[in-house]
Amino acid sequence: MDEADRAALRRAYWNATRRLTVALLIIWFSVSYGAGILFRDFLDQWSVGGAPLGFWFAQQGAIYVFVVLIFVYCFAMRRIEKAFGVRGG
Repeated sequence: MDEADRAALRRAYWNATRRLTVALLIIWFSVSYGAGILFRDFLDQWSVGGAPLGFWFAQQGAIYVFVVLIFVYCFAMRRIEKAFGVRGG
């Protein structure tokens, strides 16, 4: 594999990594800001454990989603690293 092929592979790897990161950040922002602030009034029609759903997302739901996104990131990065032949730590 020559240097041009390696450079193209590195660019493809980082593009895949950036796409994953941006997608997960958009989800995180949507849940934390959108559900907790922007759509709070609409979500308050329902409740979780006695608390209005909008309030629940602002206080607890966004944290749960964030933790899930950490695991999604780990699994997706493992798949990306395997696809590009990168040995992770």
